[in-house]
Amino acid sequence: MAMNLLKPLSIYLAHPISGLSADEVFAYYDRTTVMLSSLGYTVSSPMFGKDSLRCEMKFRSVGYEGNPATTNHSILRRDRWMVMSSDIVYVNLDKATAPSIGCVSELTWAYESDTTYSIVSMPKNGPHDHAFVLELADTIFPSSDEALNYLRMFIMRRNGFPLDKLPKL
Repeated sequence: MAMNLLKPLSIYLAHPISGLSADEVFAYYDRTTVMLSSLGYTVSSPMFGKDSLRCEMKFRSVGYEGNPATTNHSILRRDRWMVMSSDIVYVNLDKATAPSIGCVSELTWAYESDTTYSIVSMPKNGPHDHAFVLELADTIFPSSDEALNYLRMFIMRRNGFPLDKLPKL
């Protein structure tokens, strides 16, 4: 019996945060983390270690100075490090109503790393339909369902599962 000696793939999740409630943000990251972890990915996201923010009514783009892990500088440096350390960055912009500076930064860091593969889900003519996003992303899907299905097929095939035996999401 052959052993699978491939290292687990790491994936960083990016999604707009500013303007959303803590319930919306944590629900998205918790749900997507469980889904991708169950497939074998090692998942990280900008919300790791930030449970103290679960009571936020609406996330803002700056001003979390009460906790060393949520200062502007700490957020930027840690998120950049997680992106640059990941094999894949998945940026879900499906429901974005305004440009997300954080998501575009994360996509830029993935591009700069030369080793991180980026996957973006976003509709045409949305707030991120911009030359920079279109060129920074390695692969763009029109919906999160299609992007997640690709991620499912990718890791399962990489790990030797035949396509007709792939589990459903």
